[in-house]
Amino acid sequence: MTETVDVVLIGGGIMSATLGTLLHELQPDWKIVAYERLSEVAEESSNAFNNAGTGHSALCELNYTPQAADGSVDVSKAISINEQFQLSRQLWSSLIDRGVLSGPDTFINPTPHMTFVRGEKNVSFLKTRYQALSKQTLFADMEYSEDSRVINTWAPLLVEKRLKTDAPFAATRVTGGTDVDFGALTRQLFSHLAASGAQVRTNTEVRSLKRQKDGTWLIKSRRTLGHAPAEIKASFVFVGAGGWALKLLQNSGIPEIKGYGCFPIGGQWLMTSKPEIVAKHHAKVYSKATVGAPPMSVPHLDTRVVDGKTSVLFGPFATFSPKFLKNGSNWDIVTQVRPSNLFSMLKVAATNFDLIKYLVSELLKNHSRKVQDLRELMPDAKDEDWTLRQAGQRAQVMHNGKLQFGTEVITSADGSISGLLGASPGASTAVPIMLGLLKRCFADEYAGWEPKLRQLIPTLGEQLNDKPELAKETFEKTSAVLSLQG
Repeated sequence: MTETVDVVLIGGGIMSATLGTLLHELQPDWKIVAYERLSEVAEESSNAFNNAGTGHSALCELNYTPQAADGSVDVSKAISINEQFQLSRQLWSSLIDRGVLSGPDTFINPTPHMTFVRGEKNVSFLKTRYQALSKQTLFADMEYSEDSRVINTWAPLLVEKRLKTDAPFAATRVTGGTDVDFGALTRQLFSHLAASGAQVRTNTEVRSLKRQKDGTWLIKSRRTLGHAPAEIKASFVFVGAGGWALKLLQNSGIPEIKGYGCFPIGGQWLMTSKPEIVAKHHAKVYSKATVGAPPMSVPHLDTRVVDGKTSVLFGPFATFSPKFLKNGSNWDIVTQVRPSNLFSMLKVAATNFDLIKYLVSELLKNHSRKVQDLRELMPDAKDEDWTLRQAGQRAQVMHNGKLQFGTEVITSADGSISGLLGASPGASTAVPIMLGLLKRCFADEYAGWEPKLRQLIPTLGEQLNDKPELAKETFEKTSAVLSLQG
């Protein structure tokens, strides 16, 4: 007899973990089943070393503040991203208070966010960006400096051994930034779900999704060890399977997925745990992207705290694999092709020569050449101090002939199935993305859920940037719970 449940979550990452947690808080009587192909959750995009670990709040990421032809800077997207991260902070704080999450230092640590640029043109842009952002409530604490002595107190590795004849440089800093171990966070959320009655089925691969006449979904799966088949019926399905979400949504047959494709891009870090280097760097420092580079490849020199151990990472450097996941198939890039998306993908290939050129140049770099890139930020970097570590695999969205750098939720007309495509800012905005999904897919229930949601996220529906006092109060409360005053 086929098992029947209320919700099926496909993929053991931060998106499924967040949605499952919210639904359990709102409807504790619902039956939830989660599937993960690997032996553990959080081993793909949510794994700590498979992403940047940045609490993306647009404090340091230049791609969220594009510059217009007249030299002005548009800060609207930066404000939106920051607003979204404040929702994540509030939910995590509430879950700590409720005992769902362990102590905050198990997954989040205070880490200043900085931007560092070189050259007169880039310095002028950064100053304009600072002047525009610092007027906004959510960015009022931003600092700016062109003084090497000041920047040395913020992040010494940036200025040590930098020649006086070097190009002019500048930096901004916000001390209220964070470093987030999304792998640890994901594992804690799934652990709580399992302890509360949800089923988390690892080593299980979903093979097909088929809509039934009664509107439910029949999900067929098999064990990755032994290949024992199984099937289950669910009223709602969420596909949070990283790059494989495209393949599963295509399999579901929903018309909304037509025209979408993915382009896989991998990454690699330079990494060091050398104590004397780690001791000199406590920040996430983002710089200007290479021409043609996707946002996920913006160079940054990051403090990372994973399982209580601190290291410094630089990168990511782009790599190529036809797989949509690190543990995917070499046929992924081919098997995604459909008549509805072939033209779109060919157009992307024909109109993104800069990206192709960038990828080729990245693939040709050896270890020494990568350390040479690091010296753009850290002039005193030595080859022998750094090792290479593979980062995550991303499947960038292609749609209507364009390569899209962001996250996109695909939902069926009846709201019975939804899936997530794309990458950055991804994990940092899992909470607002899942809140939007709840509103779209559970329209009849959402109004009744709002009081509970506001207990978990007190400023839900508010724009903090427009309310300085509320923003200050909210930030101080979450910082206290998350131990982010340092």
